[in-house]
Amino acid sequence: MSQIEIDHLTKRYRDGSSNFIVAVEDLTLELEGGEFLVLVGPSGCGKSTTLRCIAGLESVSEGEIRFGGNPVTDATPEERNIAMVFQNYALYPHMTARQNLAFGLKMTTDLTQEQREKRAVEAARMLGIEDLLDDKPKELSGGQQQRVALGRAIVREPEVFLMDEPLSNLDAKLRAQMRMEIQQLQQDLGVTTVYVTHDQTEAMTMGDRIAVLDGGNLQQVGTPLECYYEPANLFVANFIGEPSMNFFSMTVDGGSLASDTLQYDLSDQHRDAVAGNTAVTLGIRPEDVKVVESAGRNTFTGTVIVVEPMGDQNFLHLDVGGVEVTTAVAGEYEVAEGADVMLSFPESRIHLFETNSGRALINCQRHSAEIPTVSDVGGETV
Repeated sequence: MSQIEIDHLTKRYRDGSSNFIVAVEDLTLELEGGEFLVLVGPSGCGKSTTLRCIAGLESVSEGEIRFGGNPVTDATPEERNIAMVFQNYALYPHMTARQNLAFGLKMTTDLTQEQREKRAVEAARMLGIEDLLDDKPKELSGGQQQRVALGRAIVREPEVFLMDEPLSNLDAKLRAQMRMEIQQLQQDLGVTTVYVTHDQTEAMTMGDRIAVLDGGNLQQVGTPLECYYEPANLFVANFIGEPSMNFFSMTVDGGSLASDTLQYDLSDQHRDAVAGNTAVTLGIRPEDVKVVESAGRNTFTGTVIVVEPMGDQNFLHLDVGGVEVTTAVAGEYEVAEGADVMLSFPESRIHLFETNSGRALINCQRHSAEIPTVSDVGGETV
């Protein structure tokens, strides 16, 4: 296990003239040994560039990268003892799975053929592809090819795993399965891992922590739940979560917030949070928008535009004062398009952001709960 320190990393590219494009700007991150960190953000945000700088595939314009306290900024990829898994698998088509697994060892180590063979078989057994060792890539499914690519990384016994959107070519069901397998594999091996994805579902379900990037700048780093419930700014609040958070542009009007068509009353706590601001953005997650039977404090009428049945729940898209709002309701809840329903925005569940800077002023109240163990419900623990 190797600690990774990224200290004020900046990467610039020339745009063909004398100008530079900044792909990553002043990025500082620290990973503990054995940690699983996910770099997530939209296309062009700098996440793959950051990964390539960690791997040594890109030179660093400014800053320093350290593994286990040792500078590796100018080290070659071979000297960094890393293993990388690519989006396109990068398997040699003329080699069998066995040969693909062992080829990197042949080129970079002094291991004997017997030792290379042993490592390849052990990795294949771990990944459940032992019966496929004599097959070539064209004979393997996408998931099987991905397992070979993972196995090729495992046999190197690296200090660091680097994964660049390795699941993007798989179908949805196989992606979900491989997410679980990669998590379990990383936990079993205890190797420090940096995983790049644009898929926020992967980020939320896989990482010990996630680092959200936009425009080459780090927006927030924290656990998945911290980024979901306590977004640092409007970008993170909008990017993390599916469906996205609902937003309303409001002005501060004494003890309430107002727009052209809506007014939202604030308690003392929220008044203090917005004090000194004139323009704020109110945000609320779809699952926190409640359908109620009658009007009350901070309730609004919404007209159903679209109903998305998901099985266990339905997503209702509504027009509320000219703003599209999404709410999640139970799957058995039936409502016709065009119907009017009453919605409540509980104050404990809203987020408020400074509109100009996007900075979070106050987040929703986060409640913690524990799943009862067997002993908690009167049974015997094993």
